Amino acid sequence: MTEFNRPFTANGFGNWFRKRCNEAGLPHCSSHGLRKAAASRLADRGATEHQIMSITGHTTSKEVTRYTKAANQKRLAKTAVGLMNKDAEDE
Repeated sequence: MTEFNRPFTANGFGNWFRKRCNEAGLPHCSSHGLRKAAASRLADRGATEHQIMSITGHTTSKEVTRYTKAANQKRLAKTAVGLMNKDAEDE
């Protein structure tokens, strides 16, 4: 809630959060960056798009799909590398 006891707008919250980050000596942080980090971490841990959306507040899966696709690509690559490293004797 704002200092006027009203809900923040999206831009208003971003501006308020930016000021708090600057005050804390964290100019590299932002509400958008933390939202993105949360979505990425959740996707990397196997969360579904809808689970991620429930945490991050996304209203459509369009953006969240990017995170889950990237996480799935990482998992596929890790599995494929494991197959390449597998000895022929193990088969």
